[in-house]
Amino acid sequence: MREARPRFHPSPASPSVAASLGTILFAATVLAAAAPRSGRAQDPPMVIRGGWLFDGTGHARVRNHGIVVRDGIFLVVDDSAPDLDLARARVVTLSDDETILPGFFDLHAHYNVQLMGRKRTEEFLVEPTVYLANGVTSTFPAGEYDPVGMMRLRERIDRGEEAGPRIYDSGPYFGYARPGWDPKAIDRDSLDAEVDYWAEHGARGFKAKIIDAEHLRWLIERAHLHGLTVTGHLGSGYHDVVNPRDAVLMGIDRVEHFIGGDAFPATRTAYASLARMTPATPGYMEEVALFRRHGVTFDATLTAYGYFAPHRDSLFDYWTDERRFFTPEVQAWVKAHPRPGIAAFDSIYRAKCALLDAYYHGGGRLGVGTDHPSWGEFLPGFGYHRELEAYVRCGVPPAATLRAATLGGARGINVSDKLGTIEPGKWADLVVVEGNPLEDIRSTRNVRLVMKAGRLYDPKKLLASVVGKLGPPAGSGGR
Repeated sequence: MREARPRFHPSPASPSVAASLGTILFAATVLAAAAPRSGRAQDPPMVIRGGWLFDGTGHARVRNHGIVVRDGIFLVVDDSAPDLDLARARVVTLSDDETILPGFFDLHAHYNVQLMGRKRTEEFLVEPTVYLANGVTSTFPAGEYDPVGMMRLRERIDRGEEAGPRIYDSGPYFGYARPGWDPKAIDRDSLDAEVDYWAEHGARGFKAKIIDAEHLRWLIERAHLHGLTVTGHLGSGYHDVVNPRDAVLMGIDRVEHFIGGDAFPATRTAYASLARMTPATPGYMEEVALFRRHGVTFDATLTAYGYFAPHRDSLFDYWTDERRFFTPEVQAWVKAHPRPGIAAFDSIYRAKCALLDAYYHGGGRLGVGTDHPSWGEFLPGFGYHRELEAYVRCGVPPAATLRAATLGGARGINVSDKLGTIEPGKWADLVVVEGNPLEDIRSTRNVRLVMKAGRLYDPKKLLASVVGKLGPPAGSGGR
């Protein structure tokens, strides 16, 4: 494997169609590596009995009559099925106050930290464990500062050397969010070459952030040639940054943060418009209808904005002390440097909440993502449950929120044939929580068991293994 990504240059040789087909075969190999590993023929199945089941296909939970898992696959979702030999099965019995859910997807899962005044960097030691312990079994990093490091992390997890969720690599940012991005130096051939490179090395999609129309069109077309998805943090058209409306017409698969459209005039930034928008703003519901017609997934990332508001509500209360996972040095620094609130984010958060409600009731397709790098106060694995609660507070029903977190995520990255619901033949990812999240979405916080690819994890043991480990070494200073 080459260690460094190719540099953009004016006119490299354009990759052949044969090379592109080879990349598709390589991508299939990467997916196979993430798939459940087959056990020996004599390995006994596992049966999960008792409790309640929300399988992600509907809007209600039912009594769990027995989920049978073998070789990392859901074999049946009713152990009363005929011709099943369960004499040697391992049996897991749940209580009547426990609910089984499909494994969660975080479609905006940054493995980032920005600690003690340092610039943002990737963090591969603690966050994978925290994600998994919170029931997040699949992640899309949504732009990576260290894509080679992310590949290596994904490979270690796939080999079973480390505990963590599935990682659907996103590769580096495409757009001005990437340091050194110079659109004048990037022609069609050089962009195609970089997409090919990252696809060949396991990327499962790409993230555009602050990009012009020409380069986004090239990115979408080349990614789709490889069977990969594209998402975008876009703009209003101001300074030639693509409006989500135009991205949808180009064929983008997902959009982050806001859906744009004619409600975002190109004469000012997207955030300047967003703060004053309502569902009644001319053009907004037309944009919702456009998303619906094109099957584009929207990821609202509500709590990433609410975090910066000056007056946080109970959504940001601790139900467990997330700070214990940081080193004492980081904890002391955060205490001495409280993060100031940004007044504009209060109005943006409230606007996004009302707009999300209208988007859902307008039939828009939803996923769930956190977009929450760690500053020493919160961790995105725990933040995932805040995001679920925020969806419900804003008007998305609990069942629809859970479907967005599971099937919606799987659809968003084109793996709903393998994941997203608890059905026979799908990969065995699930979460057991105490309580009924259809009545109180905060019940998702009470994670009792996590299964990924048929392997059970104890969340308490996972979390205990990373206490006090996140942060720069002692004595390294603040910068």
